[in-house]
Amino acid sequence: MYKKKSILVVVLARGGSKTIKNKNLVKIKKIPLVGLVGKLVKKMKIIDKALVSTDSDRIGKTSQKYGLDYIFKRPKNISGNIVSDFKVLEHALKTTEKILRRKFDIIISLPPTSPLRDKNYIEKGIKKLIKNKFDSLWTVSKTDTKFHPEKQLIYFHRNGPSIIARQQLSDMYHRNGVAYIMTRDCILKKKKLLTNNSGYLIINKKQISIDTFEDLNNVRKLI
Repeated sequence: MYKKKSILVVVLARGGSKTIKNKNLVKIKKIPLVGLVGKLVKKMKIIDKALVSTDSDRIGKTSQKYGLDYIFKRPKNISGNIVSDFKVLEHALKTTEKILRRKFDIIISLPPTSPLRDKNYIEKGIKKLIKNKFDSLWTVSKTDTKFHPEKQLIYFHRNGPSIIARQQLSDMYHRNGVAYIMTRDCILKKKKLLTNNSGYLIINKKQISIDTFEDLNNVRKLI
């Protein structure tokens, strides 16, 4: 709890994965990705509850070994690869509150596929959300100028032809998957994860969201 706000961490970890089989159970230094999240959350004293939302008993039981609760199994109708995170988080929040018979003020999604995160980022995000009374807050990283939209095809952005040096590019940021922090009302009343009253936390340290084997190998090298 922080500033009298009860905090729930939800780790979204479905069993299916197109590119890397059983991705959420892939090990880094002998610890599965869901386990790394569990170990991190255990270090955070302000977290009231942390659990996994999964359609896989194997992932659920593995998560329990590392401190994440597995109190429900995610239904099949919200377990596909094109199901929105909003639907899964809404289900997780409603189900958890019903089972535990208590309400949570802040909900945090920590994808297992971003294992380079630090607990300080999450805690700073929580404090910033509460201080500024945001509906939600996402962590972001500055986009490398090599991939800046204004440098892409002329059909993509009208400024493309006039860009001759990186100094001409405006700063651009992308979500890095480290943390998504929302208020209860943001999910249950506004029915969104991002609103006109959402904030951000810039993380300057390199982050990798694992989608491919190349990403996985790069994370292993960094860790």
